[in-house]
Amino acid sequence: MKNTIKLVAVLVVIILVSVISLIVQHNKQSQSNVNVEVKEKSDQEKAEELAEEMKPKIEEHLHKRDIHHFIKTITFEKDVTINPMGDITIDGYINNEPEKYGFSASLQYRAKKIGSMSYDPDLSDRFENWDDFDPQVKEDFLNSLSEKEREQYLKDIGEKE
Repeated sequence: MKNTIKLVAVLVVIILVSVISLIVQHNKQSQSNVNVEVKEKSDQEKAEELAEEMKPKIEEHLHKRDIHHFIKTITFEKDVTINPMGDITIDGYINNEPEKYGFSASLQYRAKKIGSMSYDPDLSDRFENWDDFDPQVKEDFLNSLSEKEREQYLKDIGEKE
């Protein structure tokens, strides 16, 4: 009888220890999942903060490219994304024309600098320095535009009023 009581007591202790260790392990795992979610949110917040810091540098970069003083306004999109390589991307547009004069800046978080910039073709054309080309190249480009587009382009680069 004493052996049966000892055996039952040992089994109860083993079951209690097992249940308690499972509960503790589950709580640790749940807490680590919460920490992962907080870290992801934190990365997005850091990306948005860097994008805010870098907006003046992006504007400065755009104005340096704008040799014809075409830019009147610069607007940034609200969305800031982090690509799989860890670069932060912020998009925007010039002169209230997002379909025509869009740009995208890729920011490097660790270096706190602009990694690269890309421009819509129409915006890139406004940054062109025609002094670097044979005059025929500019003429061919202008001839490829409709009359309305040509007039607008020449106004944008300051060759017509």
